[in-house]
Amino acid sequence: MITARTTWKVAQVYEGVATSDHSLVIDGDSKAGSSPMELVLIGLCGCTAYDVVSILKKKREPFTSLEVFAEGDRAATPPTVYTAIRLVYRVTGKVSAKAMEDAVRLSEEKYCSVAAMLRKTADITYTIEYA
Repeated sequence: MITARTTWKVAQVYEGVATSDHSLVIDGDSKAGSSPMELVLIGLCGCTAYDVVSILKKKREPFTSLEVFAEGDRAATPPTVYTAIRLVYRVTGKVSAKAMEDAVRLSEEKYCSVAAMLRKTADITYTIEYA
């Protein structure tokens, strides 16, 4: 079981701590920390990056770095859920295009639990950039 809590600090600033016991600053005004909806995108990037790196390592692909960028559009009226999310995977090294495409597809369609939840309200698309 995973647990999480937030503690109000001042204004719209909160400290968030989960089961891992790492804390982070959450700010509804995005001045002192990431907003909750920014953290959702960060969670998506982290989830899918974890999957892709794991898959590429299992395939023994010689990648040297991976960055995942997310850009999201939100509904105009409350609740302002994400309605569209665009992901960009930027990979470096001599990774084969097929291995990278397979890893991203498997993450997005099968393994990434954050993407599975977000797909209920958002159209998630992606591109891959090779550097």
